[in-house]
Amino acid sequence: MNTTLLDAALGKKTKYTPVWYMRQAGRFLPEYQKLKGDKNILDIIQTPELAAQIALSPVKVLGVDGAVLYADIMTPLVGIGVELEIIESVGPVIRKPFSSINDIKRIRSLEPQEDIPYLLETISILKKELEVPLIGFSAAPFTLASYLIEGKPSRDFLKTKLFMYTQREAWDALMESLSELIVVYLLAQIKQGVDIVQLFDSWVGCLSELDYIEYVLPFTKRIFEEISKTKTPSIHFGTNIAAFLLAFASVDCNVISVDWRMPLAKAWQEIGPDKGIQGNLDPALLLGDFSLVKTRVDEIFAALPKREGYIFNLGHGVLPGTPVENMIKLTEYVHSK
Repeated sequence: MNTTLLDAALGKKTKYTPVWYMRQAGRFLPEYQKLKGDKNILDIIQTPELAAQIALSPVKVLGVDGAVLYADIMTPLVGIGVELEIIESVGPVIRKPFSSINDIKRIRSLEPQEDIPYLLETISILKKELEVPLIGFSAAPFTLASYLIEGKPSRDFLKTKLFMYTQREAWDALMESLSELIVVYLLAQIKQGVDIVQLFDSWVGCLSELDYIEYVLPFTKRIFEEISKTKTPSIHFGTNIAAFLLAFASVDCNVISVDWRMPLAKAWQEIGPDKGIQGNLDPALLLGDFSLVKTRVDEIFAALPKREGYIFNLGHGVLPGTPVENMIKLTEYVHSK
Protein backbone atom coordinates (compact mmCIF):
# COMPACT_ATOMS: atom_id res chain seq x y z
CA MET A 1 0.00 0.00 0.00
CA ASN A 2 1.11 3.57 -0.72
CA THR A 3 1.44 4.93 2.82
CA THR A 4 2.45 8.50 1.91
CA LEU A 5 -0.69 9.98 3.47
CA LEU A 6 -0.26 8.04 6.70
CA ASP A 7 3.44 8.87 6.88
CA ALA A 8 2.71 12.57 6.54
CA ALA A 9 0.02 12.38 9.22
CA LEU A 10 2.61 10.88 11.54
CA GLY A 11 5.12 13.63 10.77
CA LYS A 12 7.46 11.46 8.73
CA LYS A 13 9.42 12.63 5.71
CA THR A 14 7.73 11.66 2.44
CA LYS A 15 8.92 11.52 -1.18
CA TYR A 16 6.16 13.93 -2.19
CA THR A 17 3.29 15.82 -0.60
CA PRO A 18 0.17 13.63 -0.25
CA VAL A 19 -3.15 14.90 -1.56
CA TRP A 20 -6.80 14.13 -0.91
CA TYR A 21 -9.90 16.28 -1.12
CA MET A 22 -12.96 16.60 1.05
CA ARG A 23 -16.02 15.63 -1.04
CA GLN A 24 -13.67 14.21 -3.65
CA ALA A 25 -16.33 11.65 -4.64
CA GLY A 26 -19.01 14.32 -5.04
CA ARG A 27 -21.22 15.86 -7.66
CA PHE A 28 -18.42 17.38 -9.76
CA LEU A 29 -17.40 13.91 -11.01
CA PRO A 30 -19.28 12.51 -14.04
CA GLU A 31 -18.57 9.04 -12.68
CA TYR A 32 -20.44 9.94 -9.50
CA GLN A 33 -23.43 11.29 -11.40
CA LYS A 34 -23.59 8.11 -13.45
CA LEU A 35 -23.38 5.82 -10.44
CA LYS A 36 -25.78 7.89 -8.36
CA GLY A 37 -28.50 8.27 -10.98
CA ASP A 38 -31.71 9.27 -9.21
CA LYS A 39 -30.80 7.50 -5.96
CA ASN A 40 -30.83 9.31 -2.61
CA ILE A 41 -27.52 9.49 -0.76
CA LEU A 42 -28.90 7.42 2.13
CA ASP A 43 -29.96 4.70 -0.31
CA ILE A 44 -26.45 4.66 -1.80
CA ILE A 45 -24.80 4.43 1.61
CA GLN A 46 -26.94 1.41 2.39
CA THR A 47 -25.81 -0.29 -0.84
CA PRO A 48 -22.19 -1.29 -0.06
CA GLU A 49 -21.12 -2.27 -3.58
CA LEU A 50 -22.29 1.06 -4.97
CA ALA A 51 -20.86 3.10 -2.10
CA ALA A 52 -17.51 1.37 -2.60
CA GLN A 53 -17.49 2.14 -6.33
CA ILE A 54 -18.14 5.80 -5.61
CA ALA A 55 -15.32 5.93 -3.06
CA LEU A 56 -12.92 4.29 -5.51
CA SER A 57 -13.63 6.51 -8.51
CA PRO A 58 -11.70 9.66 -7.40
CA VAL A 59 -8.66 7.54 -6.59
CA LYS A 60 -8.67 6.26 -10.16
CA VAL A 61 -9.65 9.55 -11.83
CA LEU A 62 -7.78 12.12 -9.75
CA GLY A 63 -4.80 10.10 -8.54
CA VAL A 64 -5.26 11.09 -4.89
CA ASP A 65 -3.39 9.43 -2.04
CA GLY A 66 -6.39 8.34 -0.03
CA ALA A 67 -9.94 7.13 -0.53
CA VAL A 68 -12.73 8.61 1.60
CA LEU A 69 -15.36 6.28 2.96
CA TYR A 70 -18.58 7.19 1.16
CA ALA A 71 -21.03 8.04 3.92
CA ASP A 72 -22.86 11.05 5.31
CA ILE A 73 -22.28 12.83 8.59
CA MET A 74 -25.84 11.83 9.50
CA THR A 75 -25.10 8.10 9.13
CA PRO A 76 -24.76 7.33 12.88
CA LEU A 77 -27.99 9.21 13.59
CA VAL A 78 -29.77 7.23 10.88
CA GLY A 79 -28.37 4.08 12.46
CA ILE A 80 -29.98 4.79 15.83
CA GLY A 81 -33.33 5.69 14.29
CA VAL A 82 -33.38 9.49 14.26
CA GLU A 83 -35.98 10.46 11.67
CA LEU A 84 -34.32 12.58 9.01
CA GLU A 85 -33.90 12.99 5.29
CA ILE A 86 -31.18 14.41 3.08
CA ILE A 87 -32.76 16.91 0.70
CA GLU A 88 -30.89 17.76 -2.49
CA SER A 89 -29.44 21.30 -2.42
CA VAL A 90 -30.63 21.73 1.19
CA GLY A 91 -28.92 19.12 3.33
CA PRO A 92 -30.02 17.14 6.40
CA VAL A 93 -33.52 17.86 7.68
CA ILE A 94 -34.59 16.47 11.07
CA ARG A 95 -38.26 15.59 11.26
CA LYS A 96 -38.59 16.40 14.98
CA PRO A 97 -35.89 18.86 16.13
CA PHE A 98 -34.62 18.70 19.70
CA SER A 99 -35.86 21.39 22.07
CA SER A 100 -35.47 20.10 25.63
CA ILE A 101 -33.80 17.51 27.84
CA ASN A 102 -36.68 15.14 27.15
CA ASP A 103 -35.41 14.76 23.59
CA ILE A 104 -32.01 13.44 24.68
CA LYS A 105 -33.48 9.98 25.27
CA ARG A 106 -33.82 9.68 21.49
CA ILE A 107 -30.00 9.31 21.33
CA ARG A 108 -29.47 5.66 22.17
CA SER A 109 -26.26 3.62 22.03
CA LEU A 110 -25.03 2.66 18.59
CA GLU A 111 -24.68 -1.07 17.87
CA PRO A 112 -22.54 -1.05 14.69
CA GLN A 113 -23.14 -4.62 13.58
CA GLU A 114 -26.91 -4.20 13.85
CA ASP A 115 -27.32 -0.48 13.08
CA ILE A 116 -24.81 0.21 10.28
CA PRO A 117 -23.83 -3.19 8.81
CA TYR A 118 -23.84 -1.69 5.30
CA LEU A 119 -21.09 0.78 6.23
CA LEU A 120 -18.93 -1.97 7.67
CA GLU A 121 -19.44 -4.01 4.50
CA THR A 122 -18.42 -1.01 2.37
CA ILE A 123 -15.18 -0.77 4.34
CA SER A 124 -14.50 -4.49 3.81
CA ILE A 125 -15.01 -4.16 0.05
CA LEU A 126 -12.75 -1.10 -0.17
CA LYS A 127 -9.94 -2.68 1.82
CA LYS A 128 -9.76 -5.49 -0.73
CA GLU A 129 -9.53 -3.03 -3.64
CA LEU A 130 -7.46 -0.12 -2.40
CA GLU A 131 -3.73 0.46 -2.70
CA VAL A 132 -3.96 3.76 -0.77
CA PRO A 133 -5.23 4.40 2.78
CA LEU A 134 -8.95 4.50 3.52
CA ILE A 135 -10.11 7.64 5.35
CA GLY A 136 -12.97 7.23 7.79
CA PHE A 137 -14.79 10.14 9.36
CA SER A 138 -17.53 11.47 11.58
CA ALA A 139 -19.12 14.81 12.35
CA ALA A 140 -18.15 16.23 15.74
CA PRO A 141 -20.68 16.58 18.59
CA PHE A 142 -21.34 20.30 18.09
CA THR A 143 -22.02 19.90 14.38
CA LEU A 144 -24.42 17.00 14.96
CA ALA A 145 -26.08 18.86 17.83
CA SER A 146 -26.64 21.90 15.63
CA TYR A 147 -28.52 19.83 13.06
CA LEU A 148 -30.59 18.11 15.73
CA ILE A 149 -31.58 21.40 17.34
CA GLU A 150 -31.95 23.62 14.26
CA GLY A 151 -33.71 20.87 12.31
CA LYS A 152 -31.89 21.86 9.12
CA PRO A 153 -28.77 23.76 7.98
CA SER A 154 -28.50 27.21 9.56
CA ARG A 155 -26.58 30.44 9.01
CA ASP A 156 -26.80 31.90 12.50
CA PHE A 157 -27.32 28.83 14.76
CA LEU A 158 -29.54 30.86 17.05
CA LYS A 159 -31.60 27.89 18.25
CA THR A 160 -28.43 25.94 19.00
CA LYS A 161 -26.86 28.80 20.96
CA LEU A 162 -30.07 29.47 22.89
CA PHE A 163 -30.29 25.78 23.82
CA MET A 164 -26.63 25.82 24.86
CA TYR A 165 -26.91 28.99 26.95
CA THR A 166 -30.29 28.39 28.62
CA GLN A 167 -30.43 24.60 29.05
CA ARG A 168 -26.98 23.69 30.30
CA GLU A 169 -27.97 20.35 31.77
CA ALA A 170 -29.68 19.31 28.55
CA TRP A 171 -26.77 20.60 26.46
CA ASP A 172 -24.21 18.62 28.41
CA ALA A 173 -26.38 15.52 28.26
CA LEU A 174 -26.78 15.89 24.50
CA MET A 175 -23.07 16.45 23.91
CA GLU A 176 -22.20 13.51 26.15
CA SER A 177 -24.60 11.21 24.30
CA LEU A 178 -23.33 12.36 20.91
CA SER A 179 -19.71 11.96 21.99
CA GLU A 180 -20.34 8.37 23.03
CA LEU A 181 -22.13 7.74 19.73
CA ILE A 182 -19.21 9.16 17.75
CA VAL A 183 -16.60 7.19 19.68
CA VAL A 184 -18.42 3.93 18.99
CA TYR A 185 -18.94 4.93 15.36
CA LEU A 186 -15.29 5.77 14.72
CA LEU A 187 -13.94 2.78 16.63
CA ALA A 188 -16.17 0.52 14.53
CA GLN A 189 -14.69 2.03 11.37
CA ILE A 190 -11.17 1.55 12.70
CA LYS A 191 -11.83 -2.04 13.74
CA GLN A 192 -13.21 -2.76 10.27
CA GLY A 193 -10.07 -1.42 8.63
CA VAL A 194 -10.01 2.35 7.97
CA ASP A 195 -6.45 3.64 8.18
CA ILE A 196 -6.98 7.22 9.33
CA VAL A 197 -9.99 9.20 10.59
CA GLN A 198 -11.11 12.81 10.39
CA LEU A 199 -13.50 14.51 12.80
CA PHE A 200 -15.48 17.26 11.06
CA ASP A 201 -16.59 20.21 13.17
CA SER A 202 -17.97 22.11 10.21
CA TRP A 203 -20.12 24.64 12.08
CA VAL A 204 -18.24 25.24 15.32
CA GLY A 205 -16.79 28.46 13.92
CA CYS A 206 -20.03 30.24 14.87
CA LEU A 207 -18.87 30.21 18.50
CA SER A 208 -16.58 32.52 20.45
CA GLU A 209 -13.36 31.18 21.91
CA LEU A 210 -14.77 31.20 25.45
CA ASP A 211 -17.91 29.33 24.42
CA TYR A 212 -15.92 26.79 22.43
CA ILE A 213 -13.68 26.07 25.41
CA GLU A 214 -16.58 25.79 27.86
CA TYR A 215 -19.31 24.09 25.87
CA VAL A 216 -17.53 22.01 23.21
CA LEU A 217 -13.84 21.31 23.78
CA PRO A 218 -14.20 18.85 26.70
CA PHE A 219 -16.34 16.55 24.59
CA THR A 220 -14.10 16.76 21.53
CA LYS A 221 -11.06 16.00 23.68
CA ARG A 222 -12.70 12.87 25.00
CA ILE A 223 -13.33 11.57 21.48
CA PHE A 224 -9.72 12.02 20.42
CA GLU A 225 -8.47 10.48 23.65
CA GLU A 226 -10.39 7.31 22.83
CA ILE A 227 -9.23 7.30 19.20
CA SER A 228 -5.59 7.82 20.19
CA LYS A 229 -5.66 4.56 22.17
CA THR A 230 -5.93 2.69 18.86
CA LYS A 231 -2.78 4.39 17.45
CA THR A 232 -4.81 5.29 14.36
CA PRO A 233 -3.78 8.65 12.86
CA SER A 234 -6.43 11.32 13.28
CA ILE A 235 -7.30 14.71 11.78
CA HIS A 236 -9.36 17.49 13.39
CA PHE A 237 -11.11 19.73 10.85
CA GLY A 238 -13.04 22.93 11.42
CA THR A 239 -14.14 26.00 9.52
CA ASN A 240 -13.80 29.60 10.74
CA ILE A 241 -11.69 28.54 13.73
CA ALA A 242 -8.93 31.15 13.53
CA ALA A 243 -10.27 32.91 16.64
CA PHE A 244 -9.67 29.84 18.79
CA LEU A 245 -7.12 27.84 16.81
CA LEU A 246 -4.95 26.99 19.82
CA ALA A 247 -7.90 25.56 21.74
CA PHE A 248 -9.09 23.68 18.67
CA ALA A 249 -5.61 22.20 18.24
CA SER A 250 -5.28 21.20 21.90
CA VAL A 251 -6.91 17.80 21.35
CA ASP A 252 -4.88 14.58 21.10
CA CYS A 253 -4.79 14.30 17.31
CA ASN A 254 -2.04 14.09 14.69
CA VAL A 255 -3.16 16.72 12.19
CA ILE A 256 -5.12 19.97 12.29
CA SER A 257 -7.02 20.85 9.12
CA VAL A 258 -7.91 24.51 8.58
CA ASP A 259 -9.96 26.33 5.98
CA TRP A 260 -8.77 29.03 3.58
CA ARG A 261 -9.53 32.00 5.85
CA MET A 262 -6.19 31.74 7.64
CA PRO A 263 -2.75 31.48 6.01
CA LEU A 264 -1.59 27.90 6.39
CA ALA A 265 1.91 28.84 7.48
CA LYS A 266 0.57 31.21 10.16
CA ALA A 267 -1.77 28.51 11.45
CA TRP A 268 1.05 25.97 11.66
CA GLN A 269 3.29 28.40 13.51
CA GLU A 270 0.52 28.96 16.07
CA ILE A 271 -0.25 25.26 16.43
CA GLY A 272 3.40 24.33 16.80
CA PRO A 273 5.62 21.73 15.10
CA ASP A 274 4.40 18.72 17.09
CA LYS A 275 1.23 18.41 15.00
CA GLY A 276 0.84 18.10 11.25
CA ILE A 277 -1.32 20.44 9.24
CA GLN A 278 -3.75 19.95 6.36
CA GLY A 279 -5.24 22.33 3.84
CA ASN A 280 -6.14 24.80 2.69
CA LEU A 281 -6.76 26.02 -0.88
CA ASP A 282 -10.06 27.88 -1.34
CA PRO A 283 -12.25 25.46 -3.35
CA ALA A 284 -13.78 28.39 -5.24
CA LEU A 285 -10.43 28.94 -7.00
CA LEU A 286 -10.88 25.66 -8.85
CA LEU A 287 -13.94 26.98 -10.64
CA GLY A 288 -11.71 29.35 -12.63
CA ASP A 289 -8.52 29.23 -14.67
CA PHE A 290 -5.84 26.86 -13.44
CA SER A 291 -3.12 29.50 -13.70
CA LEU A 292 -4.45 31.22 -10.56
CA VAL A 293 -4.74 27.87 -8.78
CA LYS A 294 -1.10 27.19 -9.58
CA THR A 295 -0.07 30.59 -8.22
CA ARG A 296 -1.92 30.05 -4.94
CA VAL A 297 -0.45 26.56 -4.53
CA ASP A 298 3.03 28.01 -5.06
CA GLU A 299 2.31 30.61 -2.38
CA ILE A 300 1.21 27.93 0.10
CA PHE A 301 4.35 25.85 -0.42
CA ALA A 302 6.66 28.87 -0.37
CA ALA A 303 5.38 29.90 3.05
CA LEU A 304 5.35 26.49 4.75
CA PRO A 305 7.80 26.30 7.66
CA LYS A 306 8.45 22.63 6.84
CA ARG A 307 7.19 19.80 4.65
CA GLU A 308 7.13 16.94 7.15
CA GLY A 309 3.61 16.55 8.47
CA TYR A 310 1.93 18.44 5.64
CA ILE A 311 -1.11 17.04 3.80
CA PHE A 312 -2.50 19.05 0.89
CA ASN A 313 -6.26 19.51 0.77
CA LEU A 314 -8.84 22.19 0.12
CA GLY A 315 -10.16 24.46 2.84
CA HIS A 316 -13.50 22.67 2.57
CA GLY A 317 -15.21 20.32 0.11
CA VAL A 318 -14.92 20.31 -3.67
CA LEU A 319 -17.69 22.48 -5.10
CA PRO A 320 -20.26 21.22 -7.63
CA GLY A 321 -19.34 22.43 -11.09
CA THR A 322 -15.60 22.21 -10.48
CA PRO A 323 -13.86 21.15 -13.74
CA VAL A 324 -12.48 17.64 -13.31
CA GLU A 325 -9.45 18.64 -15.38
CA ASN A 326 -8.56 21.26 -12.77
CA MET A 327 -8.65 18.64 -10.03
CA ILE A 328 -6.44 16.27 -12.00
CA LYS A 329 -3.96 19.07 -12.73
CA LEU A 330 -3.98 20.13 -9.07
CA THR A 331 -3.13 16.63 -7.85
CA GLU A 332 -0.33 16.30 -10.37
CA TYR A 333 1.04 19.74 -9.56
CA VAL A 334 1.11 19.19 -5.80
CA HIS A 335 2.78 15.82 -6.33
CA SER A 336 5.49 17.57 -8.31
CA LYS A 337 6.27 20.08 -5.55
